[in-house]
Amino acid sequence: MENVAIFDSPGKGRGLKATKEFWAGDVIFSEASISAVVFDSLAERICHSCFRRQEKLQRCGQCKFAHYCDRTCQRAGWAEHKQECSAIKTYGKAPNENIRLVARIMWRLDKDGSVVSDMQLTTLEELEDHIEDMQEDELKEFKVDIHNFLDYWPRNSKQHTIDVISHVFGVINCNGFTVSDQRGLQAVGVGLFPNLCLVNHDCWPNCTVILNHGKIELRALGKIAEGEELMVSYVDYMNLSEERQRLLKTQYFFDCTCEHCKNKTKDDLKMGGREVDGVKPSEEQVKEATDYCFEMLDKMDKARLNGDYHDVVKICRACIEKTEPILADTHIYLLRIWSTMSEVQAYLQYFEEAADYAHKMVDGYMKIYHPNNAALGMAAMRAGVTHWQAGLIEVGHGMICKAYGILMITHGPTHPITKDLEAMRMQTEMELRMFKQNEYVYHSMREAALKNKPMTMMHEPKSMEEGIKNLFHRKK
Repeated sequence: MENVAIFDSPGKGRGLKATKEFWAGDVIFSEASISAVVFDSLAERICHSCFRRQEKLQRCGQCKFAHYCDRTCQRAGWAEHKQECSAIKTYGKAPNENIRLVARIMWRLDKDGSVVSDMQLTTLEELEDHIEDMQEDELKEFKVDIHNFLDYWPRNSKQHTIDVISHVFGVINCNGFTVSDQRGLQAVGVGLFPNLCLVNHDCWPNCTVILNHGKIELRALGKIAEGEELMVSYVDYMNLSEERQRLLKTQYFFDCTCEHCKNKTKDDLKMGGREVDGVKPSEEQVKEATDYCFEMLDKMDKARLNGDYHDVVKICRACIEKTEPILADTHIYLLRIWSTMSEVQAYLQYFEEAADYAHKMVDGYMKIYHPNNAALGMAAMRAGVTHWQAGLIEVGHGMICKAYGILMITHGPTHPITKDLEAMRMQTEMELRMFKQNEYVYHSMREAALKNKPMTMMHEPKSMEEGIKNLFHRKK
């Protein structure tokens, strides 16, 4: 860990600073978790060792709870699962993910001590638990988890005081980090990474965090000077400053005083009206359109949850017709509508319309997000693929190249998503050359290829950006 040093960050407590200069895309450090567990809701669909999503998994013959890709994964995960397996059998069922994670962490610490690797900069005892800051409802759930943990914890394991157990629960409550599947597109579990816990928040950070091949990587988003504090964002910048401050206070127990929150930077873009020939709509018109959009978003989410995708399109279309002439192309509610419309229309294979809305979404994102924001990169990738599917190869290739440039910084060249994107970039580059040589031949060949092998139905629409936006796990 020669790249970083712990220091006292003014108004924030301990933090990490760079001990040398970094440039965009540099990996400042990588770190394996002390322990990690699969979410309760995905326990039968994700391997409990490598966290890959598989169609068919083999179940542990003893506890009947843990699932694995094969014998290799089962053997690899046995060191962590051995005590858990016995505990689940004795308890009669698997407890929730928080209890399972705390138990795994405590078994690991009992075995290896408070410092489990030479790279570890801090112990769990030194991390904040914020138990005294919890609200009454949260504290009630917290106590239920501790009570159930005490019933679950084996009598033949080392016994710990309530204070020690409570502290570990508190630490994972505000410091747990989501673990993604092998493609990096879906959060499938939660783990604890002690060094990452030392990195403080800024709404416009100089670093990003990504999970790559089982380890987290702290990556530079731009030039970082020697001695500069390393910062990541705990919440999505797309939220208004007031909402970000509320989330940070309720979830992480601090008041954000970053420049973007203090100055309400870009809030005017996120809630603004559309200017046409120098004329803007009145505040009343913008408020009315915003309120209508908010109401329709709720209906849209319910229809989407029920799988009524044609209804989702109908709701989105009505909202767009009424609010698009009034709201700015950076209005966060309109961006959500465009994003959903693009995903659902692509799923229903109306690719040209899907491409149009994806393009609008990316244009809006570019005016709001940091130029190297991972969510922007993922949105550009989705827009590129949608244009490609629509036969709009020039724009599609341009979007994929843009996405590739961003994800090379945020994810790096070895990440599965970047590798997929590199393959897409090469394919679209080849098709673009063919298109420029002879448009008629290109489209004829494309149509023939689609007749022989029609585009398969896309997976059900899910937001690709969710895994990026919600990296820091919070118990709901």
